[in-house]
Formats: sequence, C-alpha cells, structure tokens
Amino acid sequence: MTLEPSAELLDLLRHGAIELEGRLVDASNTTLRGEITLDGVTRRCVYKPVRGERPLWDFPDGNLAGREVATYLLSTAAGWNLVPPTVLRDGPLGPGACQLWIDEADPPLVGFVPEAQLPAGWLAVLAARDERGRPYLLAHADDPALAAMAVFDVVVNNADRKGGHILAGPDGPLGIDHGLCFHVEDKLRTVLWGWAGADLPAPARELLGSLSGRLAGDLAGRLAEHLTAAEVAATAARVAALLSAGRLPEPPDERPAVPWPPM
Repeated sequence: MTLEPSAELLDLLRHGAIELEGRLVDASNTTLRGEITLDGVTRRCVYKPVRGERPLWDFPDGNLAGREVATYLLSTAAGWNLVPPTVLRDGPLGPGACQLWIDEADPPLVGFVPEAQLPAGWLAVLAARDERGRPYLLAHADDPALAAMAVFDVVVNNADRKGGHILAGPDGPLGIDHGLCFHVEDKLRTVLWGWAGADLPAPARELLGSLSGRLAGDLAGRLAEHLTAAEVAATAARVAALLSAGRLPEPPDERPAVPWPPM
C-alpha cells in the first residue's frame, strides 16, 4: 500500500524529459505511456495532456489533470499513499498530468468470477451473467488496504472507480485514473461496495481525524491550486460526515452506484 515518494522521484516527474512510447487505447481521454529521464535516471510514466481531455457535461473542461494531482496530494497528506506520485507539468503535447507508471506484481484484487467459485476471503458486489447465461459475480478481495481505498474514494467522491483502475502494486493496491473526483454533488460510483454499511476501520478513523485538521490548514491551500473553494469545502464536509457516521455509506438508490463498464 505504501509508495513513499522521494524528492528525487518527484523532481524526475516534474522536470525529466519525456519520450513517448504510445497511447493506451482503452482510455477515454488521451493517455500516453513514455519514458522519463533526468540526470541519468529513467522510469516509465503516464502522461495525460489537458488538450486530450474529452468534454463532460458535469465536470468543467480542461481540469481533469488537476483533479488527478489533487487526489495524489490528498492521499499522500492523509498517509494513505494509494495514488502513484503525480504532478502537473508541461509535456510534449502541452500541460498535463504526469504519473509514475506502476507494473502490477500480483493477481487482480477485483474481477468477475463464476458464482460458484467465489474465492475465499472475497466479497460479492453484484450478480451478472455472461453471454451464455452463466451466473457470475463482480467481487473484490476483503483486503484492509483495499478497504482503505474504499474510504479514500468516499472522501474524494470518486465517480469512476472501475476494477481496472485498481492496480495490484508491488507493495499493495494503488488507484489510478482519478480525473472524475471532487465534485460538489454526490457522485460516488465504485466497484468497492463490499464493505457497504460497515464500521470504519480504526486506522481509517485515525487518518480521517488527521485529514480533517489538514483540510482546515495547509492541505486546503494545496488543493485550491487544482480545485474550486466549494470543492475543497465539500471534501472537508465528506470527511466530517464519515467521522460522524462512523461507517461506510450504502449504495444509492436514485442513481447508478457502479461505473459502466465495471472493469
């Protein structure tokens, strides 16, 4: 779960020379993989130029990259460290988000499984059938680090937590593709409903308490570089509501609770 960013790594992402390798064609917005090099150090990165963002009816144009950075800032400030290091910088196609590329090291933590073969320790989210009518379940691992991601998604109001946006990183799960976060209206859509209504884990309560203080101080200013004042205030309100409720929310009835496609 931990991916502590070093000053050198962030400097590489901010100032390294990007050599593009190709486009990730499954992404809705222009998403490019490349190599980034600075002072003899080379890593892979994902670069999402603002000019490649698809207009949306419910999010402002041209700031999805900033929302990607804001989720990284909040995750790091809270001590979750669930988002790979991400910066906003100029690149080959102009300003955009630049994020460290993560090679998956373990089997997936979320997926569709035959109904009769639900892995031990996994939680079912919804039922489905394949093209031949065979029953399947959308399910995920009952993993403490994944539960922390479910809490994180409530805080950032993630409207698009697909299974494919959860990477089994070398040290635990990491979340990517956070452009659709921080809306002032309730937009939570996620595949991580296995803990719906469950009590907040004690570590989550501690982190949320610390985060509440940070959102009243230095973190609010850093988020304000990428979000509106209303969006920062709504984030603080979601933290307060979670702490007051003491439990994770239930799926809503009035709108879709799972993104489409789920994976």
